[in-house]
Amino acid sequence: MSALWLTVLLWFSALGCGVLAGLFFAFSAFIMRALGRLPPAAGIAAMNAINDAILRSLFMPLFLGTTLSAAALAVIAALRWEQPGAAAMFSGGVIHVVGMFACTMFIEVPQNNALQRVDPDSEAALPIWRRYLTRWTAWNHVRTLACTAACALFVAALVARAEPIQRPDRPSGSTGFSGAHALAIETDHRDIPRNRE
Repeated sequence: MSALWLTVLLWFSALGCGVLAGLFFAFSAFIMRALGRLPPAAGIAAMNAINDAILRSLFMPLFLGTTLSAAALAVIAALRWEQPGAAAMFSGGVIHVVGMFACTMFIEVPQNNALQRVDPDSEAALPIWRRYLTRWTAWNHVRTLACTAACALFVAALVARAEPIQRPDRPSGSTGFSGAHALAIETDHRDIPRNRE
């Protein structure tokens, strides 16, 4: 893979992880708290509606795309470990795939499927809903932290791969004064009154 495409992949992964981190943070910070204040039947219905809608939204291409790009970056970093930013690329890819994708597929999605089967008007709905709010939100915190960390690591990899700015060498004999300094010295010299003979 060329350096250009690797940079594009890093930018896509960093931005995608940042967007996902913001989405998951919203659920952890206030969405689940607001749903918990509703009556259980209304809260369950609202959460099920969100889960249905999110499957047909732009979330899915972003969710799958960042997972694939993060996994690819981890593999590339492992194969090119000596290159700058490889450790950050590898760590970010692993953290995103495990902390976001695996957590979603093996913990959050089964909980969502179980909630879909609950009768919101039954007596069993209340304890199930309370347990869901606690457990689902706790693991969503993990996803938020994983996406945030992955985003930061991908940005760190971009910084590590960036070429340092080359400053031109000063010509030999240069005193190190800038043009402004030289002008100021010349002006001060002219302002000094000369003794008349």
